[in-house]
Amino acid sequence: EHTGPKMVKVVVVALGALVVLLVVGVAAATSDLTETVLRAGCHGKADPGTPNNYPALAGSGLAKLIGSSSNGKAYRVTVPNGGNASSYTLLHVYGTSYEMGFAQGTLMKNVTRALVDQVWAYLLAQVEQALPNYLPSWFSALSAEMGLDAALTLTEDLSYAYTPPHFLEEMRGICDASGASFSTMYRIHMIAGLTQGKCSMFGAWGQAVPQNGSLVQLRALDWNMDGPFRDFSQITVYHPSNTSAHAFANVGFTGFIGGLTGLSETQLGISEIGVAYPDGSFGEESRIGQPFIFLLRDILQFDNTIDDAINRMINTRRTCDLILGVGDGKLGIFRGMAYSYSKLHIFDDMNAQPFNVSWHPRIIDTVYWGMDWLCPSYNELLSSLLNKYHGDVTPKVGMQYISAVEKSGDNHIAYYDLTKMQLFVSFAAPRGVGGPIAAYDRQYTQWDANALFAERL
Repeated sequence: EHTGPKMVKVVVVALGALVVLLVVGVAAATSDLTETVLRAGCHGKADPGTPNNYPALAGSGLAKLIGSSSNGKAYRVTVPNGGNASSYTLLHVYGTSYEMGFAQGTLMKNVTRALVDQVWAYLLAQVEQALPNYLPSWFSALSAEMGLDAALTLTEDLSYAYTPPHFLEEMRGICDASGASFSTMYRIHMIAGLTQGKCSMFGAWGQAVPQNGSLVQLRALDWNMDGPFRDFSQITVYHPSNTSAHAFANVGFTGFIGGLTGLSETQLGISEIGVAYPDGSFGEESRIGQPFIFLLRDILQFDNTIDDAINRMINTRRTCDLILGVGDGKLGIFRGMAYSYSKLHIFDDMNAQPFNVSWHPRIIDTVYWGMDWLCPSYNELLSSLLNKYHGDVTPKVGMQYISAVEKSGDNHIAYYDLTKMQLFVSFAAPRGVGGPIAAYDRQYTQWDANALFAERL
């Protein structure tokens, strides 16, 4: 009978969880967002694309300084894209976690606030659109806001104890400087705990590459293209003052501090795929634990070797089903991980799973996945391309003949040469920009990672 503040919160959180379950169940038929994120065409036929013939251009020659502060500086990088030019931000931040966040909030103040406002409004609209046939419009709109907020509050509550303080400090710095809502920004980060994008990855070394000792790694992000995310593309280069931390480049969006794509000065690179089609080897999932976006970033910021990264995964409280990949340019090796709350499997080229001769064969000195775990169409296409170019896999070959043909990496895509420390990145066209839309079809920029990490204020 008693309904105090804690009881009210429990009821609201339960309602939010119920709404999210309804959204997941209904959206497969009614929401383009969920169709894009969860289905990825894995039970259909992959539709091969055409090669990307744009030459990769040196990013340093395209960058223009647009602002500086006591702990950072920002550049606008304008990429020609064959006459359909688009731009993204290159941001350098220095100092403590709070100082680096404050630098981003200062230099990207208006952009950060715009991202937070637009992303939140977009997410509310998506929840409303997912329920039109089940609720009156006025109640659907009300449930959209109450349900989404409660669902993300639940994720926040379950993750907060497992979120390292330096992330909260950095986020606080961004919000203090920009005026963005800390609560809303944190909830946007928690979205990664509710949905995982469809993506592709591979690591190639040894006999798969033309240069002995070289390691080439792909990270292709296939995620929502209807919302505002592709209007806020950014590479953030971190220069932490903490002596136990490393400089690293984080590829993603303005104001988003979790790790999706990136490499560090210790020659580690990260890749990730959300799993909508697991098999029994994944075990159980949990929403209680460290958000994977923070785990991946900590690999870049604090780990020295691939073994450090694996130990981090073993010792963290894991959450949802994922495929992770970590490359180590010092050792010239790449390892893939089937990652869940209850299980963690480590794969090289000799034991890679799911093993299937026809659609996911093992390839010497190569570990790969296309779009999902049980995803025959994309895995078959990606494996055929990796076999076709086996022995000649380079970032250039990957950009031109592999990813563009597989058609993976619509939001952003990165190739790492972790031996030579070269980063190749392409972003989706912002809304309203002409030419190809998907990142895999647009022009890449090339960055000397060592030069990025050595840059000083």
